Amino acid sequence: MLKIETWKLAVVGILCALGFAFAAPNLLSSEAVDGLPGFLPKSQISLGLDLQGGSHLLLEVEVGVVVKERLESLVDSIRTELRKERIIYGGLGATDSAVSVTIKDPAEAQKAYDTIRQLEVGYASDLADDGVITLTLTEQSLKERRVAAVEQSIEIVRRRIDPQGIKEPTIIRQGDDRILLQVPGEDDPEKLKKLLGQTAKLTFHLLDEKGSLADAMAGRVPPGSMLVPSIDEFDNRGAARMYLLKKRVSVSGDTLVSASLGFDQSSRPAVNFRLDAVGGKKFADITRANIGKPFAIVLDGKVISAPTIQGIIPGGSGQITSGTFTTESARELSLLLSAGALPAPLTVLEERSVGPGLGQDSVDAGKVASMVGLALVVVFMAIYYGRFGVYANVALLMNMVLIVAMLSAFGATLTLPGIAGIVLTIGMAVDANVLVFERIREELRTGRGVLSAVDQGYKLALSTIMDANITTLIAAVLLFAFGSGPVQGFAVTLAVGIISSMFTAIWVTRILISTWLRRTRPATLTI
Repeated sequence: MLKIETWKLAVVGILCALGFAFAAPNLLSSEAVDGLPGFLPKSQISLGLDLQGGSHLLLEVEVGVVVKERLESLVDSIRTELRKERIIYGGLGATDSAVSVTIKDPAEAQKAYDTIRQLEVGYASDLADDGVITLTLTEQSLKERRVAAVEQSIEIVRRRIDPQGIKEPTIIRQGDDRILLQVPGEDDPEKLKKLLGQTAKLTFHLLDEKGSLADAMAGRVPPGSMLVPSIDEFDNRGAARMYLLKKRVSVSGDTLVSASLGFDQSSRPAVNFRLDAVGGKKFADITRANIGKPFAIVLDGKVISAPTIQGIIPGGSGQITSGTFTTESARELSLLLSAGALPAPLTVLEERSVGPGLGQDSVDAGKVASMVGLALVVVFMAIYYGRFGVYANVALLMNMVLIVAMLSAFGATLTLPGIAGIVLTIGMAVDANVLVFERIREELRTGRGVLSAVDQGYKLALSTIMDANITTLIAAVLLFAFGSGPVQGFAVTLAVGIISSMFTAIWVTRILISTWLRRTRPATLTI
C-alpha cells in the first residue's frame, strides 16, 4: 500500500490539475472568462430556472392539425389524379382520419381504386360495392405523424427561443403531445408566448380568377379553392378583405433557406427571403407562366400581400412587404421564418415565472447550507481522527473542486435540487474515509504494526466502500432515467459527487497518508 506506482501518481496529479483548471472559470466573471487564452477551459456552470429566475411553459402540440392537413393534401391529390384519368366522381372529402370519394361509374371503380392507392402509403384502403373508395390512416401511421410533429416542434421551438445557442433552455417532451419549456433568465413569458404563438407557415398561392369571390363569400367556395382573409387590408366596415385562392400550394415555405430584415424601395421595413434550389426553380417556373397575374403570399392562413407578377423571378430570392410591418415586427417575422414553420399550433397549458430575487435567495441559502455542512464535517473529522482527519478534509476539498469541474465540463445546469445533491455529497464524501479509518483502528487493537494496520485497513474496507457507493450510484442513475426536471438535477449532482468522492477517498487520501508514513515511519499511531 505504501508503495504507489509512479504512473498512478501521475494520473491522480493530472486529474486534480484538470479539476482545478475546469473549476477555476466559475470564480471569474463572464467578461474575464472570454479574455482567457483559447487553450484554457472556459465552461461555467449555468444556473437553472429556480436559481436565476426565468419562465416555465407547458405546451401542447395540436397534432390533429397535422393529420387534417395531410388528409386535405391527399384530397387535392385524388382530385387531380381522377381529373387526369377523366373519371367522374363525387362526395370527395376528408373526416378525422380518413378520405372518401364516390365513383359514379361502377365500371371505372377498380381503375380509380388502383390509381388512388398509389398516391399515398400508410393508409388502409377499401372499395365498397357502391363505388365508395375510402383511405383510412392506420394506427401506426397516426402514431408516427404525432411523434414526428412533436419532435419537429421541439426543434423549431429551440431555434426560435435560442437562435444563437447561448440561453441553454430546457426543452423536453412530456407524454405524447406536450413540450416542457424552461428558459432561465427570461422573466417575460408573454414574449415567449408571442414568439411561439405563430406557426409561421409560409406558402405562395395563385388567385382563383375564374371563381366568383361573391359566391365564395356566400358559402359557395369552388372545389380546389379557399377563402383567405388579408392581414392588413380592411373594407369600410372594418372587416378583413377576402381573397379567393387556389388551395394548391405553388411554392412551400419548406424550401425557405434564409430570411432577414430588409427595406423596400420606399425604405419601409420588409423581409428578404431566399429559397433553396428546388424552391427557386418552382418560383421561377410559376412566375414565368403567370406574368401579369396576382400571386398571394400567405402566412398562417392570412394573406400578407398579393402582388402582381411583373416578370420572371429567378434565383428564388424575393421580398415580403406589408403595410403593417414595423422594424421590430419584420425582424421577428424573419426570425420565425428562419427557424422554420411549426408543424402544428402550440397551446400553452401551464405558465409560471420565477423572479431573479427568489432565485438569488435560493442560491444564497444553498451557499450557506454548503458552507455550514462543509465546516461541520471538516471540524468533526479533524477532531475525531486527528492527522488522518486533516488528510480526509484535504480530499474532501479536492472532491468539491472535482464536482464543480465535472459539472462545468459537461455543461450541466445547476438547480436547487442539484445544490441539495451537493450538500448530501459533502456528508457522504467522508464515508469511505470513516470506513477505512475505523478499520485501521480495529487492526491496531489486534496488535498489528502501524504500516500493516494501515495496509490492511485499506484492503479490507475497499469492498465495503465499492458496494456502498455503487448501490447509491445505481439509485442516482435510476432517478435520472425515470425522473424529470428537478429530480434529474438532483441525480446528476449526486452521481457526480459519488464518482469524485470515491476517487478522492481511495486515491487522494491514500497518497497523502502513504507519503507521510514513508517519511516519518512512526512506531505508534493515534487515530
